[in-house]
Amino acid sequence: MTSHPALHQRRRPPTAEELTNIPWLNLLSPDERERAVDEIQVGDALAGDYVCRVGRPVTYWFGVVSGLLKMSSDNAQGQTMTFTGVPPGGWFGEGTALKREPYRYNIQALRKSVVAGISVDTFHLLLDHSLGFNRFVMNQLNERLAQFIAAREIDRMHNPDVQVARSLAALFNPVLYPGVGELLRITQQELAYLVGLSRQRVNEALSTLQAQGTIRVEYGGLRVLDLAALRSSVRGVGP
Repeated sequence: MTSHPALHQRRRPPTAEELTNIPWLNLLSPDERERAVDEIQVGDALAGDYVCRVGRPVTYWFGVVSGLLKMSSDNAQGQTMTFTGVPPGGWFGEGTALKREPYRYNIQALRKSVVAGISVDTFHLLLDHSLGFNRFVMNQLNERLAQFIAAREIDRMHNPDVQVARSLAALFNPVLYPGVGELLRITQQELAYLVGLSRQRVNEALSTLQAQGTIRVEYGGLRVLDLAALRSSVRGVGP
């Protein structure tokens, strides 16, 4: 067992710089923003820390200020299925928060990360009173639905190159993850965890995408050169 306190015991108020990395704050009225800022807490997650766990009741709506998280679940055989990564700017769990139901997935830090959260009661308060917040959450749900439908389609192709391209296209989604921009700080091993392939196979797929001029592998990360081409390659590659 680890000796450090649980993540919720390490929560603290956000810094001014951390607040600038929360995309929905600027959509609120001054009064709503003041209320939200007073409520926001952040936690410094270490690699391996769980932010959410299957079966636990929802208490917060969470987002990533910096770092990288993964969303996954374990089947009856104890095998882990990773659904997606959550890079900077991404907020998640709004469906669970809306229904106030237990989590059906785990969210775990792949590296040292800063995670922000507002209580589920504040989440519902903003939904009840803020048009801007409602639009943000609606766009989140719509974009995430499209993302998971695409993921389901491509999983059936059993093509490793497509799996890597799909995962990258998802992580560069400007609606869900506005904090990423054109450069995603991720290692090939972290990407391998998210895709469910070996590091060697991920490296081969990245080399193919780089040769196509879609991405560029840089020190400590990946830069997207043509997001439209990356997305079309995801749709266009067959089994």
